Amino acid sequence: MLTGSEGFVGRHLAEYLSSRGFGVVRVDKAESAGVRVDLTEERQVFNKLGGEAFDAVVHLAAIADIPAALRDPYLCYKVNCVGTLNMLELAARKGAARFIYFSSANYYGVPGRVPVEETDPPNPRTPYDYSKVVGERFAESYYVHNGLPVVVLRPWKAFGEYEPENKVVPRFVRACLRNEPIPLYNGGRDVTDPYHVENLCYAVELCLLREEAVGEVFNVGTGGRVSIRDLAELIKRLTSSSSELKLLPPRTEQEATPQVSIPSIEKIKTKLGYTPRVTLEEGLKRVIKYVKETMREG
Repeated sequence: MLTGSEGFVGRHLAEYLSSRGFGVVRVDKAESAGVRVDLTEERQVFNKLGGEAFDAVVHLAAIADIPAALRDPYLCYKVNCVGTLNMLELAARKGAARFIYFSSANYYGVPGRVPVEETDPPNPRTPYDYSKVVGERFAESYYVHNGLPVVVLRPWKAFGEYEPENKVVPRFVRACLRNEPIPLYNGGRDVTDPYHVENLCYAVELCLLREEAVGEVFNVGTGGRVSIRDLAELIKRLTSSSSELKLLPPRTEQEATPQVSIPSIEKIKTKLGYTPRVTLEEGLKRVIKYVKETMREG
């Protein structure tokens, strides 16, 4: 059972798992879902989803838009925390063999050191960040007190086809294909680990199949170090674009200090045998192809 199945990552994960022979029950509020459910409503979760046959839960459903979470923290906590609690309870009642909870690199906030390891403490900043810390604690409790085989994933910046146009990679790709300027606030000095979403799907598959995953928390990424400016330069090269990179000052005083957030992936590599399958360049080429097609259709 896959919650949040109609979002960017959910669509990729549903396609990936189906292609690998998994039966996928797609759960979302969107009309395109196999089962439409509001996960904050107990009756819908236990009555509607309780009648479905499933062996595992991959819980993606969340309000992941940080500005939206800042505007309405109550709704963020209701969806991200109460929705998670309801799904954990359902999985426990149904005796699920696995519950994979999607947390976030935002759990760590601005890291105190890099690369970030799973034992590093939480440092949440926004309501979204706090909701992920709470969700992890709920999952831990169900593992300890209910014996639910839980796995927690903390993904870094996944990108890919279907991603909303306002996100960094599709935004840069569209600008380059149109030869438009790319604004880089604070000179694009922030550093992170962007990677194609297929790598994240592969990590989920390993967590479903490997008993060594149970009870563990894993960072997911490639361990790469890519500045936003370097990312823009690479997309510009791959699209043969004449776009100008506009190096702008920081928008806020806080932004003046570049954020550097890089995951250590040693744990998931060692315990589960994970290695990234799609390189940064190959992933960007896939997105460029996809964006070109959607721009033609538009």
